[in-house]
Amino acid sequence: MEPENQPPQTELTPVENPAEAELATKPFTIAPEPWETRAIKWVLLGSQGLRAGWSVLLFVVLMLLIAGCVGFVFVKAHLIDPKAHFAVSNMFFGELMQFLGMLGAAAIVALVERRRGNLLAFNLIGPRRTTHFFSGIAAGILALSALVGAMTWGGWMTFGPVALTGAEIFRMGALWGGAFLLVGCVEEGMFRCYLQFTLTRSLNFWWALGIAALVCTFLLLTHKGNGAWGVYIMVLLGLAPCLWLHLKKAESSGFWQAAWITSMLFGFVHTGNNGENWIGIFAAGAIGFVFVVSIRVTGSAWWAIGCHAGWDWAETYFYGAIDSGNVATGHYLTTNPVGNPLWSGGTDGPEGSVLVLGVILLLLVALIAIYGRKKAAALPAPATELAAG
Repeated sequence: MEPENQPPQTELTPVENPAEAELATKPFTIAPEPWETRAIKWVLLGSQGLRAGWSVLLFVVLMLLIAGCVGFVFVKAHLIDPKAHFAVSNMFFGELMQFLGMLGAAAIVALVERRRGNLLAFNLIGPRRTTHFFSGIAAGILALSALVGAMTWGGWMTFGPVALTGAEIFRMGALWGGAFLLVGCVEEGMFRCYLQFTLTRSLNFWWALGIAALVCTFLLLTHKGNGAWGVYIMVLLGLAPCLWLHLKKAESSGFWQAAWITSMLFGFVHTGNNGENWIGIFAAGAIGFVFVVSIRVTGSAWWAIGCHAGWDWAETYFYGAIDSGNVATGHYLTTNPVGNPLWSGGTDGPEGSVLVLGVILLLLVALIAIYGRKKAAALPAPATELAAG
């Protein structure tokens, strides 16, 4: 019989150091982080990365720094004249200064937060962006024209002589078009793109209520006058729906909490304008809410950017109407308010007329009727960050 096959014997190498042998048999463990490190991470980071409050603070500081540097260069180059009064060159370079500041700040914040798509991540990714942008421009021009038509029909606005002729009509129209395109990009970029996106991922009802209360307290202490009531009304209108969404724990709660706050803040920043009344401030907040709804139904902020630019261009350049107490130099037509400021808008212009509220409502209905049947835009994750922190 043949010998049975035996498995080969493994020669054991003796361990010279017994301490090494004991260490080899123990499981590998990671030393816990110091409590100071964990505390700093908890303060700065939430479940979705950098906490929204720090993100907003970083964005604001960076925007002010970059815009300030650009503005200094523009003034030194005589591109901005601090003494000029609502001139197209001042408007263009003033808005370009803010646009570059916003763009730089958003790019750095996107890099810090590791956002895929960088700047487009802030509510600028969506289908049919070009179509939505140009349809937004048309909607803005048509909506403002409807407002002017209603005011003229009621006798609260009159037309004066045409202010431009010949090639100047097209030249100034193009220049003002570029200026108001920058206005739309800057204001929508700050409120409906960056801020709406950032607050959606982290805001709950109690934080939203705290922000609203802080803004209202500031307005009371600084005696902003009649215009502040537009902000107060925006806060009151959003209170019950946002509380209901919070109690219901709706998946879309974060989006609408953010819509409440960004719309209220949009009205708030207009309280510093000359000649504003409470209707004009409330109208600013209301149109801000319409722009947020456009993100929900179209999937991006491009319609809002176009509508904002088209509205301002039609009001300021084409019709030459008063805008917050100012009339632009180089406008095409000439219009003047007549009669009771409640209907004419007075020194606030068409945006201060009570009729603007009906036009904004019609714009909202048309927006939902045209785009609302389609699937709503995808929203960021529900608000968990601030609630946990």
